[in-house]
Order: sequence, then structure tokens, then C-alpha cells
Amino acid sequence: MAAAAPTATALTAAAATDLAPHELRILVAVDSERGFSAAARLLGLTQSAVSHSIRGTERKIGAVLFERGRKGATPTAAGAIAAAHARRVLRLLDTLAAEARGAERDTVTGPLRIAAFRSAALYLLPPVLERLTARHPGIEPEVHVVRELGAGTAGEVAEGRADVGIATMGAASPVPAGLIGDVLVEEPYSLVHPAGHPAPRSLPLVDWHEHCGSYTRQWWAGQDWIPKATVLTEDDGAVLSLVSRGLGMAIMPALSLNEAPDTVEITDLGPERPTRSVGYVTTPELAASVSVRALIRELRAARQ
Repeated sequence: MAAAAPTATALTAAAATDLAPHELRILVAVDSERGFSAAARLLGLTQSAVSHSIRGTERKIGAVLFERGRKGATPTAAGAIAAAHARRVLRLLDTLAAEARGAERDTVTGPLRIAAFRSAALYLLPPVLERLTARHPGIEPEVHVVRELGAGTAGEVAEGRADVGIATMGAASPVPAGLIGDVLVEEPYSLVHPAGHPAPRSLPLVDWHEHCGSYTRQWWAGQDWIPKATVLTEDDGAVLSLVSRGLGMAIMPALSLNEAPDTVEITDLGPERPTRSVGYVTTPELAASVSVRALIRELRAARQ
């Protein structure tokens, strides 16, 4: 009996596996630069070479990856997914080479890309990275501060821009879909107000964009003493500065209160106070790499 002819889907899938690393780099460059000319300049290629490569990649994948226009190249839904996978594949190739070179000495060298929200970058990571680099001097941490809005730090990992993300996690879904990770700390919220104020709950509320997530919303809704924010700032550091000047009160998580000045007072909100889960996320494929495993060990040791 004759074998069935391969389907168009099977042929497309087979063609996609033939994508070469240089094609993936061009795809990532066009996505990052939002244009063929800009990507060509970044890579030291001609625009025609970049255009030819993207057309070939689109044929192999079987989908249009970019909308071409006067303002450049805008990724389609397929293009955004392809670029994220391309970044992760390229990162794995870098990891393959680095770990193979260090296999005999059980060492690894090269960058470790970490995405973290502001207070984690300021207070959680520094002692962890100090211990990490002391034990593994070849690892070069690169910390990118990312606002914990929208996809946040986990999105940076999912899209291949970071190897590990220090993320806030919701109770219902502690680890975002497609990633792996664990909660490192449950940090409580406290009332923060000018030191010595006789009625701090009467003060106007100072808040910031990243603050109120699903981990506080239900508790917040049940507190009739909390007014609508009068001042909304860009980050928790600005909130703390304004409160220290007597301009209001705030409700803040523990990480944000490291090195709080003497001009503020921190009051416990009681046994029903809200908490925020902070943990790490990484991709399944990078979780076994030497540098990521080493960082996770140090993060877990820090919470003990």
C-alpha cells in the first residue's frame, strides 16, 4: 500500500525546522527595530538581504509575519509569536555553547538576563547576586527594571528578552502559563504615614500605577476608610518620598519599605492584611541551565 502524501501542514512544519540561526536573528532584529532598514543597519546587512530573508522565513513558516508600510514593519500576531520563539531559540543556542565550553570545569560564563520590578531590583536581588557571582565568577548578571504592568517581568521571559523574571504572582495562578517558577516570599502590606501624625487614616491617599493588583483588590474594596488616590505617582519610591514629607498616607508592601526614612511610620494592618506573592519565573528550556539553576538556588536560600 502506497504511503500517504504529506499534508501541506506537515510540509510547512518541516520547512520551519529548516530555519537557520541567521534567519532567526534577522526576524528578531526586524521585530525589535520595527523596520527592514533599521534591522539592516543593526546587523550590517543590506535592506534587500533582510527583506529576502523575511520573505523566505514567511514561506517556511506559512504565515505573514510583518505588515509592511511607510512607517516600517509591524509584526502580525503570527510575527509576534515567531519573534518570541526566535529569541528563546537563539538564547538556547548561546546557552548550549557556553555550557559546552565549561562542561569539563563545571563552570559557565556569559550573561544572565534578569527582569525585575523596581523594589525587587533594589532590595531583593543585590545580596543574591553578590553571592551568585562569588560562587560563579563567570556569570555576568544583567538586571533590567521592568514595570509590573500588563505582561510585566513574566512577559519579558515569555518573549525571550529575559532568562529569569522576578515577578508578582496572583494567588489563583502563581506561575504564568507556559513558564515555570515558584513563590519566594509572601510580603505583607502596611499602612505608611508621616511619623507622629495623630490621625493617619484621615490623610489623603498617595498611590502608584503598579500597586493594586488582584492580590489586594478584594481586601481594598472592603475598606471604607481608604479614599480614592489624590496623588498617583510613577513608582513606590516617589510614594514614600511624598509620605515622608507629610503629603499623605499609603498602603505599601514590605519590599517597598526597605530603608524607609525615619520621617515615616509603618503601622501593621492586622491579621486580615493583604499580602503580595513575589517569586521567580523562567522558561522550561532554560530551567536546567547552569546559570539559571545557580540563581534559583541563591533566591531560595535568601528566603530562608
